This record gives sequence, structure tokens and C-alpha cells, in this order.
Amino acid sequence: MIRTAILISGGGSNMVRLAESMTGDHPARPVLVMSNRPDAGGLFKARDMGIETAVVDHKEFEDRAAFETKLHEALLAANPDVICLAGFMRVLTAEFVQKWQGRMLNIHPSLLPKYKGLHTHKRAIEAGDTQAGVTVHMVTPALDDGPILGQARVPIHAGDTPDDLAARVLTAEHSLYPAVFRRFAEQLK
Repeated sequence: MIRTAILISGGGSNMVRLAESMTGDHPARPVLVMSNRPDAGGLFKARDMGIETAVVDHKEFEDRAAFETKLHEALLAANPDVICLAGFMRVLTAEFVQKWQGRMLNIHPSLLPKYKGLHTHKRAIEAGDTQAGVTVHMVTPALDDGPILGQARVPIHAGDTPDDLAARVLTAEHSLYPAVFRRFAEQLK
């Protein structure tokens, strides 16, 4: 079994889809859902699904290094083989990423390499793009820059607001991330 930790910061809808997919003959199982925010709605969803949860509140640390040390310790305690970032809204340092290099995936709401960082939907609309989408990629020390494992395209309609586009992209995220993660996990068996 491939032990999987899922890191979140919010509602956890991608975490739920990932956890729901890890059943039957899937080679992975969720062993921890961790958040940097104690009020993250996804923590309650994970508990309801019977998944262990943990919180490392970034606001309790004076600097990023101290936060990441505690985050790393909490991950080591769960002993995951793989980490899936699913709406984890903290930029991780190169030092942290290198500890988990090749074993950490992320989902990003744009067609990378376009629109790294935040406000991806607004930026795609303002650029006049006709398509947006979502990317699952390996995490590397550079922000939103690792090898691409999968993408899904979503049309941008005339009159779309960033919220309209975000909702359409989120639907694509919910099917792409589980599919890409399963393929990744199968290769680790």
C-alpha cells in the first residue's frame, strides 16, 4: 500500500475526490490530511471519512523555516510514501521540497506553464484566452514549475467571471487529479 498524505488549506474538495478514489484495487490509501489552517473545512470532511488529521498552523511560527520543520515532523510521524498538495496555499521552500523530491504532487488551476501563482482565472480572462484548465505536476523548488503529469482544458465563455471559470475548472480538477494520481501510484507499486 502506498501511504498518502494530503495537504490542504481550505474546503478540501480535491482531497475528498482523491480519498474517495483510493479504494478497491487502487494501490494507495490516505493516511493523513493535514492543514496549515485549523479552521479548514476539509479537516472535518477528512475526519468524517475516517482519515487521520493534523494541523500545523503557519501563524504560530515566527518564520517559514520553523513552520516547515514542524510540518516535516508531522509528515514523518505519518510515514507517507507520497504527498498530494490539494489546495495547500503555502509556498514551500527548496529545502522542504528537496526532502520529498519525486514524491510530492500538486494541482494548479491553470494550463501550466501559463499563469503560475495566484489569480489564474482572472489572468486568463484578462489575457483574452479561449481556454483555461488545470495541471497536475510534480513539485520542484520552483513555484508551479515541476514536470507536468496531466492537464485538462476548459473553455472560457464570453462573459465569464473569474468565479464562473473557477467553478468549471474545479469540476475538471475533481476528475483529473484522481486519474493522474492513480497512474502515478501504479508506477510506484
